[in-house]
Amino acid sequence: MAVDQKNKLNPNPEAERRENNNNKLPNFLLSIRLKYVKLGYHYLISNALYLLLVAILAISSAHLSTLSVQDIVQLWSQLRYNLVTVTVCPSLLVFLDTLYFMNRPRKVYLVDFACYKPGPERQGTREFFMERSAKIGCFSEENLAFQKKILERSGLGQHTYFPEVVVRFPPNPCMAEARKEAETVMFGAIDELLSKTGVKAKDIGILVVNCSGFCPTPSLSAMIVNHYKLRGNIMSYNLGGMGCSAALISVDLAKQLLQLHPNSYALVMSMENITLNWYFGNDRSMLVPNCLFRMGGAAILLSNRSSDRRPSKYQLIHTVRTHKGADDRCYNCILQREDDTKRVGVSLSKDLMAVAGEALTTNITTLAPLVLPMSEKLLFFATLVAKKVFKMKIEPYIPDFKLAFEHFCVHAGGRAVLDELEKNLELSQWHMEPSRMTLYRFGNTSSSSSWYGLAYSEAKGRMRKGDRTWQIAFGSGFKCNSAVWQALRTINPAKEKNPWIDEIHEFRVHVPRVAPADLKAP
Repeated sequence: MAVDQKNKLNPNPEAERRENNNNKLPNFLLSIRLKYVKLGYHYLISNALYLLLVAILAISSAHLSTLSVQDIVQLWSQLRYNLVTVTVCPSLLVFLDTLYFMNRPRKVYLVDFACYKPGPERQGTREFFMERSAKIGCFSEENLAFQKKILERSGLGQHTYFPEVVVRFPPNPCMAEARKEAETVMFGAIDELLSKTGVKAKDIGILVVNCSGFCPTPSLSAMIVNHYKLRGNIMSYNLGGMGCSAALISVDLAKQLLQLHPNSYALVMSMENITLNWYFGNDRSMLVPNCLFRMGGAAILLSNRSSDRRPSKYQLIHTVRTHKGADDRCYNCILQREDDTKRVGVSLSKDLMAVAGEALTTNITTLAPLVLPMSEKLLFFATLVAKKVFKMKIEPYIPDFKLAFEHFCVHAGGRAVLDELEKNLELSQWHMEPSRMTLYRFGNTSSSSSWYGLAYSEAKGRMRKGDRTWQIAFGSGFKCNSAVWQALRTINPAKEKNPWIDEIHEFRVHVPRVAPADLKAP
C-alpha cells in the first residue's frame, strides 16, 4: 500500500532518481586523478620561492610608496655625510663578488661523444653463439644447455657484435688479439669523436681510459698517446678492474681534474676487452658473462672552457659514487678467479641482485636531496617523521624521480637488472626503452652501455634543451655510480652521427621473454 501511494504521488520514479542525482555534488575522488593533484602540488611547492619573492616585492613597493620626497632627501643627506658607510659597503660587495667568482666550481661541459659500432663481419646471432660454443668442444652438454637457457632469456637480439677471437675458428685468445681488439674499439671511437667535434688531438690536456679486464704494459692510455701523438705534458690515467660502472668513475675523475686546470679538454675512453675474458671452462657462475658481454666502447670529450658552452651538448650537474667494498658479500659478488681446472673467468654470485639493490639505495639516498624538487623532499620528510616519530604503520615514501629527470640511461647489464630498476623506481616503458634497446641491439658492452642508451635517445629526437638525464651504472667492488646531465640545446637527429641513426626507424622492437636459440651440433 505504501509503495502504491508513493507511485501515485510520483508516477515516474526513474525521473525522480535522476533529479536527485543531478542535485548531488560529483564524487571528486573518482572524477579527479590523483596524479594531477600531485602534479599541481609539485608546481606549487617548486614555485613557492618565486611566489614569496613576488609578495615581498609587493610589500616593499607598498611601503616605498608611502615615502615622501622630503623623506628621500633626508635619507640621502644622512648617507652623504657618512663616509665610512659609503666606502665600506661597496668595497665589501666587490670583495665578496670577487671571492665568489674565484672559488666557484668550474662548469664542465660534454662537447660530444661517440659510440663504436663494429662492422657487419663481427655480427653474430644467438644461433651463431650456440654453434661456436658447441664447436669449441670444451663445454659439457649440461652447460651448453645452461648457456642456451641464459641466452634465450637475456634480452639480447640477433645482431650483437663479437671480437675476432670468437668469430674465427679455432679461437686464439692471446695478447696480440687482445691488443688488436682494444685498438679497433678505442681508435674507432676516438676518430669519430675528433671528426664530430673538430678538436685537434694536441689540444687534449687530460686523458682517462677505463677497461676492467685488460691492463697491458704499456697501458691503454699510452697506446692512445702514441697513436695520436698527444702532447708530452698530458695528464693520462688508466683505470683497471673497476667494473661496469667505470665510465662514470672516469667522468668524475675528469671532472675533478678540470676543476684544477682551466681552459682544458678531457678525453674519456670507456671500453671492455672480450678477447682474454672469454671463459672456456664449465663453472656455471662464470658462464653467464659469455652470454651477455659483447664488443663495444665509447669516447667522451669534456671541457671547462666557457667558449665551449654553445657548441656543447650537455652540462655535467652532479656525480655521485657509492662503494660497498667494505662488506665481504658485496666485495665477492663479482670476482675474477680460477676455476678447478685453472681456467680464469669472472664469477657472478647469487647475491648480485640483492647487493645491487643495496648499493642503489645508498646511491639514491645521496643523490635524491641534490636533484628532487622541494615537493618530493617534503613528502619524503613527512612520511619519515610519521613513521619514526609518531610510529605510524605506513609504507615508506618512494620519491618520484620522473619529476627530477626526463631521461634515464641505465647500465644494460642484463634483463633482470633493468626489470628491477623499472619496478623499484616506478619507471615507464618509455623511460626504460633506451636501455632495453641497447641491451637488445648491442648486448652488455660493460661501462660504455649507458652511452649507447644516451645515443638512442638522441637518435629518437627526444632530447630537448633543459632536459635532465640520469646515468646509472653498477660494477664490481661493489659500486653504484650516477651522473646527472642537463641538455644545453635540442639535439637534432638529422645532424647526428651515432650507431643508431641508420637503423633507428626499426626501433622500438618487442623483446620476448624467451627468444629461441637453436643448439647445433659441432
